[in-house]
Amino acid sequence: MKSTRRQFMMTSAAGLASMGLASTANAQAMVAETDAQAIALGYYADSTKVDVAKFPKHKPDQFCNKCALYSAKGAENGACSIFPGKLVAGPGWCNLWVKKA
Repeated sequence: MKSTRRQFMMTSAAGLASMGLASTANAQAMVAETDAQAIALGYYADSTKVDVAKFPKHKPDQFCNKCALYSAKGAENGACSIFPGKLVAGPGWCNLWVKKA
């Protein structure tokens, strides 16, 4: 049977929609505080729990979601250029924190 342009367009649209669903199914993992890189950078998922004696530059108003390296991906998490391929907690903090301009 000969396919029509309409059938092609509907099949293509369905294929593109399923690709979008597949990408959301493969959601990014969160950075764990126990990851080697997270430990090396002093990453905490909760900025209020930072050991200020160990990280004296930490201030109470510094959070990942207020850092120049952060880009929001959801209400509570986002991507960080320091941890490629993983998400960080918005209320988190690490020793490389930089104030957004």
